[in-house]
Amino acid sequence: MSSGKINVSVENIFPLIKKFLYSDHEIFLRELISNATDATLKLKHLTSIGEAKVEYGNPKIEVKIDKEGKKLHIIDQGLGMTLEEVEKYINQIAFSGAEEFLEKYKDTAKDSGVIGHFGLGFYSAFMVASKVDIITKSYKDEPAAHWSCDGSPEFTLVPHDKTERGTEIILHIAEDSLEFLEDGKIKGLLTKYNKFMPIPIVFGTKQEALPRPEDAPEDYKTEYKEVESIINNPNPAWTKQPSDLNDEDYKSFYRELYPMQFDEPLFHIHLNVDYPFNLTGILYFPKLGADLQIQKDKIQLYQNQVFVTDNVDGIVPEFLTMLKGVIDSPDIPLNVSRSYLQADGNVKKISNYITRKVSDKLKSLFNENRTDFEAKWNDIKIVLEYGMLSEPKFYEKAGDFVLYPTVDEKYYTLAELKEQLKDSQTNKDGKLVLLYASNKEAQHSYIEAAKEKGYEILLLDSPIVSHLIQKLEADNENLTFARVDGDVIEKLIQKEDAQLSKLSDEEKESLKSVIEANVPKEKYSVQLEAMDSKSAPFLITQPEFMRRMKEMSQSGGGGMFGMGNFPEMYNLVVNTNSELATSILNTENDEVKASLVKQALDLAKLSQGLLKGEELTSFVKRSFETLK
Repeated sequence: MSSGKINVSVENIFPLIKKFLYSDHEIFLRELISNATDATLKLKHLTSIGEAKVEYGNPKIEVKIDKEGKKLHIIDQGLGMTLEEVEKYINQIAFSGAEEFLEKYKDTAKDSGVIGHFGLGFYSAFMVASKVDIITKSYKDEPAAHWSCDGSPEFTLVPHDKTERGTEIILHIAEDSLEFLEDGKIKGLLTKYNKFMPIPIVFGTKQEALPRPEDAPEDYKTEYKEVESIINNPNPAWTKQPSDLNDEDYKSFYRELYPMQFDEPLFHIHLNVDYPFNLTGILYFPKLGADLQIQKDKIQLYQNQVFVTDNVDGIVPEFLTMLKGVIDSPDIPLNVSRSYLQADGNVKKISNYITRKVSDKLKSLFNENRTDFEAKWNDIKIVLEYGMLSEPKFYEKAGDFVLYPTVDEKYYTLAELKEQLKDSQTNKDGKLVLLYASNKEAQHSYIEAAKEKGYEILLLDSPIVSHLIQKLEADNENLTFARVDGDVIEKLIQKEDAQLSKLSDEEKESLKSVIEANVPKEKYSVQLEAMDSKSAPFLITQPEFMRRMKEMSQSGGGGMFGMGNFPEMYNLVVNTNSELATSILNTENDEVKASLVKQALDLAKLSQGLLKGEELTSFVKRSFETLK
């Protein structure tokens, strides 16, 4: 028997581990399972190169609860340890056995999958245990060892009669951590952190139906047997080559990742790179619609198949955090407890790689089946538009596949719009004007009026379209966007001859005075325009600049694009060639004039959805009185 003190530089290392080093106590199980996996994969590697003269077999990791004895057992069939190795690896905190292993076998162990990266992992056990026992038997022909420690710097190390290769960790669960003796709690942790570990993990049993005998009678009752319950998938889809998977494999893995998600992903992107860093994974585009408040944190970060976090900020570009899937990389720098990212040049390289890979995939989908890509556009556009605003490298490539749909459900790239509309929608300043609607229903009358003139109307209805338009205009000198209900009349070259006003200059001044006297000056700027007599008599538009500023303020809500509040300002465009304009001029009674202006203004406001509350109630009453 030997005894002694653990080689630590401070007496209170265990309280430090328990309170500060690991922010979340539940990760003790992740660390111990990771160690067991390491030990198993190391043995696999040593047997494969002939250094370990033993049968590797089909090893597994077992987790057992002894509720009565208040103990939790983690048992592996890995390479085990000798007494000397226990002394070295367990008693010298922060001496990483995995790192030494990788250094010793660096030429052959590159792909062995050894997880160990932090020497303190084992000691996380003391976050939940008042005492820890290690019973271990090395694959070498040496006696087994029994190490025991009660959470103080004191330990005992004695030989043991264990005959089977591997290691058993026994946690004597502390009184303040008895929740970790509940089956549901342990199964939940194993599923969360170890669902895709490369070695089968057994926890409990399940019933499995026995085959029905060929001569079974009609009233035969199915018989069952108890079998070990393996709770993980050791070979998840992202660890395989894309060439070995089909669409159904990817969809099946999506359902495995998100068992409560009932929609199918639109498409997937398989990540697989080994230089200048190692990274694998699968990203899925779910149906997203146009809601910026979509729940994020659906991408899971793994390190050698060990779950680390679902907060991938920094690794995945922000616009892609609305996707789902898995990223696995041993090169992502984590703090000592594997709980959060540390600043590192590799993180930015990984982020740039993912951006490029997503861009390439989108371009290939667009080129291979444009019709299918167009059908999915409304479900993915918010991600792509946000990406154009937030990621310069994505913006550079986006012109190849980002679409601009019309109100008639035709789809164009920006380059196609420039070519198709250059002769029909160029204004007097030589700029191509792209008319767009943000709501087909609310802006129906404006859309129809513009279509009658032969204009193509885009449908841009995402909440960040104003910001995207600003960027596109800044990068395309001879391009401007104008909403179809904005003040765009004078910006386009009319196909027909310019309309001549039926009113003289004197009559127009008189008309303008009457209207200005009966509309709120602080809200409306009155403009007289000679338009087709079929056009609306009164038309409300909003100054393009003011409207954009207001939209950007609203879309930010004080957050991402918050820009403060902007006043409500509108243009009241009066068609001087309308019969109403003539009637207002020719009416002698000032009250009737005021009533005509008020009714026409309310109708124009109603068409824009601006007539609400008390004003709407008064308008309805007045209209019914007119019908009488």
